[in-house]
Amino acid sequence: MSLVRASRRVTSRAMCVRSSYLEISRLLRTRHIGIAPKCAVISGPGSRAFSNARRLQDAIEPGQGLTKALDEFKKTIRSKPWRDVVGSFGPEKCAELGAGYQVELAGYISTRRDVNKKLSFTMLRSVTQKYCIQLVSNANTEGEEAEAHERLRSLKEWTPVLVRGILKSREAKADSHLGMSLITAYELVVEHVEPLNKISDDIIIKEDTVFGPEQRHLQLRTNYSLRNNILFRSRVRDRVRNQLSRQGWREIDTPILFKSTPEGAREFLVPTRQKGLAYALPQSPQQYKQILMASGFRKYFQFARCFRDEDLRADRQPEFTQLDMEMAFGGEEDVMAETEGLLIFLWDVLLKIKVKPIRRMTYLEAMTLYGSDKPDLRYEATIQNVTPHLTADLIGKITPLQNPVVEAMKIPISGDPKKTRQFIASFLDSPDGRAFVDNPNGQPGIFIGDSSQPMQGLGPLGYQYLMEGPENLAIEDGDLLVLQARPNAPLSGGSTVLGNLRLALYKAAIAQDLIAAPEKNDYRFLWITDFPLFTPNNDSDLGQGGASGFSSTHHPFTAPKTPADVDLLLTDPSRATAAHYDLVVNGVELGGGSRRIHNAAVQEFIFRDVLKMKPERIEDFRHLLNVLDSGCPPHAGIALGWDRLIAVMTGSESVRDVIAFPKSGKGEDGLVKSPNRVTQEQWDTYHLRLKD
Repeated sequence: MSLVRASRRVTSRAMCVRSSYLEISRLLRTRHIGIAPKCAVISGPGSRAFSNARRLQDAIEPGQGLTKALDEFKKTIRSKPWRDVVGSFGPEKCAELGAGYQVELAGYISTRRDVNKKLSFTMLRSVTQKYCIQLVSNANTEGEEAEAHERLRSLKEWTPVLVRGILKSREAKADSHLGMSLITAYELVVEHVEPLNKISDDIIIKEDTVFGPEQRHLQLRTNYSLRNNILFRSRVRDRVRNQLSRQGWREIDTPILFKSTPEGAREFLVPTRQKGLAYALPQSPQQYKQILMASGFRKYFQFARCFRDEDLRADRQPEFTQLDMEMAFGGEEDVMAETEGLLIFLWDVLLKIKVKPIRRMTYLEAMTLYGSDKPDLRYEATIQNVTPHLTADLIGKITPLQNPVVEAMKIPISGDPKKTRQFIASFLDSPDGRAFVDNPNGQPGIFIGDSSQPMQGLGPLGYQYLMEGPENLAIEDGDLLVLQARPNAPLSGGSTVLGNLRLALYKAAIAQDLIAAPEKNDYRFLWITDFPLFTPNNDSDLGQGGASGFSSTHHPFTAPKTPADVDLLLTDPSRATAAHYDLVVNGVELGGGSRRIHNAAVQEFIFRDVLKMKPERIEDFRHLLNVLDSGCPPHAGIALGWDRLIAVMTGSESVRDVIAFPKSGKGEDGLVKSPNRVTQEQWDTYHLRLKD
């Protein structure tokens, strides 16, 4: 803000002397058409020959539209720093100066209220959109003030402007406007307005305008909540950097151009001009951070950009950010303790919420009780095995599986059986319910508590279930009892069908106001531990590409948890438990980590004999094996999904709401239109050709 003592003298209208286009055209009108003289040798831009060659070119004769645009552009060029007009837009500075001061402000035009043709009130947004001040323009005055009034009335909302005027005392009734703090004690009587750009006539910017992905910049400019998410993300990053630095962690950058290695997800390749050679964008800095641990660094962290060519959903992007951490001379408990301390700090300082010490739960417990390895503990229903309490005839009606496991859960939907029937019928008929109805292992068995029916509505389950069934599954009027069969095999993967149905039913019931939504500030953190070291895998395109029939649950660098699990590598690797831990909150996996294999011989044994990777694929990791063989200390780490963490902290439904320029569900950027089609000439540069 440039502040000058108001002298009440009429300010000069001649803000600057502008060059005449007539003079420019006189200079450029002379044309030299033909062959350049033989003596005119074109060399560098600073040479006389180069200047002569430039003068030989046809001069540009601007049309009326270009002339106007150039003239308006020149007006926006300031000889003074912009900080003078943007740095002090706030109530404190206005109070310091008081009424009668002439001020110059930059910002965006906001809403306007016309009292009549000669008097208008317009809001001016500060450049940060933190504050706004009321502008008063009056056509009853003469000279520049009247011109400023007419110009203000001609400008579209959100036009960037430079405004000069006199501060005047006022008493505003409200203290905010469109999410901004309103400067209540002062308004600005406008003397001069200079638009800094114009808004195209085919662009409509209103508070209720819905902008598509191709207008993401307008979404960010006009959506108060979205813009605050991005700014909040920046503040959290600053806090994390400072806190980790105080705890002895050091930020180190690792390369983006990596090499192709079979870690688990599909990679993005970057071709080079060297025939047959390509970089790969990193799925994570995993190998580099392990190399750092062997390089003598104790605690490393990085806000790392990562890339994975995989299916997209609300919490997943092809490129994303993770807070990467690794600790030498440390194990699972050390990393979990430091991570827990960081989260407790963030929630306390930024959200003003006290987080209790984080609960632990094994993978088997989570899958058995909640049907998910990232359970949402805000929903009370738990899952229980009821197979022993059911007759063989009933099981045959529930599922075509031979020797299945039948599990059940109870959800109190309402106190009215009729309402519950209507709810479950509409859910199963909806797109969300279709997947459960079409389950090849059998549809869910639905029972509704109803005291007007025989055996409380549980008649089909028989007297054996009624007499011997689990007490915690006893139902009352309006309660929903759901049975679901699954194969009788060790639990693997991230969820079961009943676990997914549990979440879907709760969300549907909350949407229909049958169940109260969880409290906004109810954060149920959870460490999930004791994952299986390996998971069955029949997709040769994923995992580590080995021939063993399974792949590493986390990644192939994860260590077995105990000495007994090391022994299982020789006899039954599928039963080995991993030194792997996931951090979960309210059904969202915030991140995961593990203790790593720091011994080269053990790591190569995992590659070759357990995963049965091809020799050429093992050689892709030779750099890491050599590093481990140089005396690498024990180490462990974690990666927190930064986009997910910010989405949880801001209460956003999707990570796209906390990323400035996210990709769509198809992996496309609607604003810049990427990915775009590559020309054959570009492919040729990299010795590549498209297959038909």
